[in-house]
Amino acid sequence: MYTVVLNGQNVGMVDSEETAKEYLREARIRLAKESDGLVFVNADLVTEGQELIIGKVDSESDVVEKMCDVLKGGQITERSLAYTIKINEFTVNVRDAEGVTEILQAALSKYDADNEFQVELVLDPNREINVLTTRITTSDVRIREANVVPRAGADRALYESGEAIQTSLQMDFDDFDYGLVDLYYVDKIEVIETYLSDDELTDIALAKEILTKDQEKNTIYEVQPGDTLSEISLATEIPLDRIIEMNETLENENSTIRAGDELIITIPEPELSVERQEEIYYEEDYDAPTEYIYNDAWYTTDSVVRQQPSAGHRNVAAMVTYRNQNVASTEILKEEVTIAPVPKIVEIGTRIPPTYIKPISGGRISSSFGRRSAPTKGASTYHKGIDWATPVGTAVTASCSGTVVRAGWASGYGYVVYINHEDGRQTRYGHLSKVLVSVGQRVTQGQKIALSGNTGRSTGPHLHFEILINGTAVNPLQYLN
Repeated sequence: MYTVVLNGQNVGMVDSEETAKEYLREARIRLAKESDGLVFVNADLVTEGQELIIGKVDSESDVVEKMCDVLKGGQITERSLAYTIKINEFTVNVRDAEGVTEILQAALSKYDADNEFQVELVLDPNREINVLTTRITTSDVRIREANVVPRAGADRALYESGEAIQTSLQMDFDDFDYGLVDLYYVDKIEVIETYLSDDELTDIALAKEILTKDQEKNTIYEVQPGDTLSEISLATEIPLDRIIEMNETLENENSTIRAGDELIITIPEPELSVERQEEIYYEEDYDAPTEYIYNDAWYTTDSVVRQQPSAGHRNVAAMVTYRNQNVASTEILKEEVTIAPVPKIVEIGTRIPPTYIKPISGGRISSSFGRRSAPTKGASTYHKGIDWATPVGTAVTASCSGTVVRAGWASGYGYVVYINHEDGRQTRYGHLSKVLVSVGQRVTQGQKIALSGNTGRSTGPHLHFEILINGTAVNPLQYLN
């Protein structure tokens, strides 16, 4: 005979261990029938056997009843049938399918005041397990006919080259049926049946707010040609200091950005995004695209406006695609130009301009460009270049490719080298100890042209370096790459 102990409490005597397990299964079944959901209980069953000549076992009903009392008195977790809505990495749990539909419909209703579009839950045909997804339907015949238009692919291309486009071109503005044409979710939605406890469920009103209210989300912005950080800040309506804070590659508002760079920006967007298409009519002043004349003899930094622009005016019927509150694209269906625009014409260069590098390795700036106290008697109080203190004999290299126009002694500058460059600029290297190039010689950027020294009017070993534009000295540090 076996004494049966359940969760530390004696519940009776039985004739075998298997009988004790069978009685426990029966107790579980009774508890399950009392609930519509799933019931989880702690059931630690122990049997202690003993040999007896004479003994009496308890009845099944008595043992099962005692087991039920013990299980009820212990920790019981009840879970009911519920639904989990999964949108990308976001999930929310609700009690019933009607609640799921109500929540998803709320995302559509933000943009569909007349409730022309309704969401239905259907089995996802692409999943092997039972997962629900959404289907949007409409009772409006006009919209159903408009939705026959293919959205993408070869069918779309054939459609656009066919009779439908020709028909829209022949229509008058009054012939278009303006308004909402299509409405659909951007994000993939999955709905899964599951069993959850009450504390894992979200109130319907709160779930609606979570899914439809704009949240700050990180996204990637690809830098376009001509972009600046300030223009990106204005276009995205994100403070410049916030953009710099989010991107480790940016040090300050003067950091260099190039076309193709990717920046992290935050945009307000709900957890469930919706796209819609609307046919609209509008009148607008508009500019013609800028036209460019490319000059292979000019540098890319050179440009001249050959014709000033003038705005035109037009009447337009268009299909506008919105992503949430923002315009994603505009397709003009019919256009009537009342005033033709005059395009801006700009002549620009195509040649990459030369770059300038520091002419020595290392060195300490001992005198900056601009006003200064004369370091020696007879020296200028306006310094036309920059000085790097460096030991005599330090290699001096060409800051940019060009042609040597002076190489030798130059009074106060001591030994010098002057180089003319393709962009019209000139670089000068002074107080040298040895000149390694000659007049008329062609040198390349980084080529060794001299050794630093202490010749001429000098207070110590250093290299004096100048950049001249149209004969006027400029601050070299603003041009060194």
